[in-house]
Amino acid sequence: MSIEITLPWPPSVNAYWRTFRGRMIISAKGREYRAAVCVLVRDQGADAGLTGKLDMTIEAWQPDRRKRDLDNLLKAPLDALCHAGVYKDDSQISNLRIYWAPIIGGMLKVTIGERNEK
Repeated sequence: MSIEITLPWPPSVNAYWRTFRGRMIISAKGREYRAAVCVLVRDQGADAGLTGKLDMTIEAWQPDRRKRDLDNLLKAPLDALCHAGVYKDDSQISNLRIYWAPIIGGMLKVTIGERNEK
């Protein structure tokens, strides 16, 4: 089984977390992003509840030409996809590839497939 889903551009790692009463919590921007992903997952029929080991590819379409670190994009979408029920836990991801798309677009195109391990 393979799932393809298009997600909005995620908040930065710095905007995703906030400290509240000495604890790290997901910020308002982070909660809004998770809620938006939940709606998109449901609307795109991607809430499969995958339980096996996963391969994931993320094509990142930058919103503009500013310099960004590719690795900083992962936390919000991975958490949001898990929260939306696409898979049970991030630990299921055994192969993860992320790369820049050649054009501007402000979105992530995500492909997730269960590994065929014997």
